[in-house]
Parts: sequence; C-alpha cells; structure tokens
Amino acid sequence: MNLIVNGQPKTMPDGSTLRALVTEFKLQPEKVAIELNRRLARSDKYDLPLKDGDEVEIVTFVGGG
Repeated sequence: MNLIVNGQPKTMPDGSTLRALVTEFKLQPEKVAIELNRRLARSDKYDLPLKDGDEVEIVTFVGGG
C-alpha cells in the first residue's frame, strides 16, 4: 500500500497500522504525536489498519531545558 509519511511517499504492506509505521521508523508510539489525514490520531487508533493513500505526519517529542 502507498502512503505519504511526513510529505514523502512510503510503501508498507497491506494491513499495516500506525503502530507498525512508527516501529518502522524505530520510534516509540508513546513518544510521538501522529496526524492521520490531517486529524490527530489518538493512541487507541494506532492498531487500526491504514488505507492506501493515507497521509501520516509523525512528530517526535524532544526534551530540553
């Protein structure tokens, strides 16, 4: 399936989830915010299958001080 992730084309297997996508980028789901098709995706939606053509934005939290 073809997705747009952070503005770039990305191919993932059919049935992939947001959680699988985050893992693909070696990130932890608890430490990111995800937007799916321009809407904030809550963590309870991370295991639902994505659809061909979905647009995903993944933002990581950065600590500092």
